Amino acid sequence: MKNKAAKWFYAAGIRALKTVAQTALAMLGTSMLLSEVNWLALASASVLSGLLSMLTSIAGLPELKDNVGDNYEDN
Repeated sequence: MKNKAAKWFYAAGIRALKTVAQTALAMLGTSMLLSEVNWLALASASVLSGLLSMLTSIAGLPELKDNVGDNYEDN
């Protein structure tokens, strides 16, 4: 069980980190100049997207082979 949880947290963490980076890049891309970036809003939206990604991962992760609840395979 511990190995399954570690695999889930690793896969969900990688997915959340990618989501955070994509959100930050998207928000940076909406500004014309670097000085116009609202850094507080960028950080807030990025952290929120990471949290939502982790919560969404509870429903299942395609990165894990058998994605039915907690019954995925140990490799």
